[in-house]
Amino acid sequence: MRHRKMRGGALFRALMLVVLLAVAAAVAWGWYDFDRFSRAPLDVAGQGETIDVERGSGLRTIVEQLRQRGATHALPLYWRVLAEQMRVAGRLHAGEYALPVGITPRALLANMAGGKVLQRNFTIVDGWTFSELRQALARADKLRHDSAALDDAALMQRLGAAGEAPEGRFLPETYAYVKGDSDLDVLKRAYAAMRKTLDALWPQRAKDLPLATPYDALILASIVEKETGRADERPQIAGVFLRRLQNHMLLQTDPSVIYGMGASYAGNIRKSDLAADTPYNTYTRAGLPPTPIALPGKPAIEAALHPAPGTALYFVARGDGSHVFADTLEEHNRNVACYQLKRCP
Repeated sequence: MRHRKMRGGALFRALMLVVLLAVAAAVAWGWYDFDRFSRAPLDVAGQGETIDVERGSGLRTIVEQLRQRGATHALPLYWRVLAEQMRVAGRLHAGEYALPVGITPRALLANMAGGKVLQRNFTIVDGWTFSELRQALARADKLRHDSAALDDAALMQRLGAAGEAPEGRFLPETYAYVKGDSDLDVLKRAYAAMRKTLDALWPQRAKDLPLATPYDALILASIVEKETGRADERPQIAGVFLRRLQNHMLLQTDPSVIYGMGASYAGNIRKSDLAADTPYNTYTRAGLPPTPIALPGKPAIEAALHPAPGTALYFVARGDGSHVFADTLEEHNRNVACYQLKRCP
């Protein structure tokens, strides 16, 4: 009888050992599978995928979104354990998050806990007109278009700049935004950036410039911006116009005439266009035009405030993006004949 009891006890202990080993193996496998899940990339089809986390969404809702789109096939329990392990459960922020190829569950939860929402960029290009800026904003992805129904005057009022002409007032730069931001948010930042730039550069201007205000500098900079895209020529172009202002000469700049023509400009300026008087026709009106004619970048503003020294009063395009400068009208006419009319001697 005692021998039987011993054999029964041994069998029980053996069975318990088997059970414990099975449990240990299951725990080990489960931990291995969980660790693999946390580090393995999500099943993302390609670049550009995102996930929107609405306000009030919990982890269960987020995981369900990922499962529905096939980005994860893991048990929701794994996501819960991972969130607890990372101490981010209940701390996931709303917003739009990028799902780049290779992102792991651990990295995604870290982004959501840190509020690292997807940022997009909107670039205001040097030399755009305000109309072109508005058109580009209307095409910007994931940007709320609150200005769509506003005319220019109402838009400026919304920006806290009632009565100001919008042309030239927005600094060409790249501005980051997130889904849900408004086009007015971008414009407010660009407007403030231009004011800050002018406030910083105006006190450092060269002496004895024929510019009465920072706004005059902005107008001249917009003309320089439209006349040349070459960094090395901007100070030279600015110098020509400033000397013409000092000598009470007409500026005679085609980009200003074109701006004044508006929608009637069809790609060419005719003699009749140069003779048609508008506030922007610098062939018929002295001084600077009433407003900027484009959005000048910081380099153009710096050129307007720090012109290159010289004596040139004229310039003409060579046809390769550069210009040739002249001190006298006679010399200038020869340059026009050579480079514009192709009648070089």
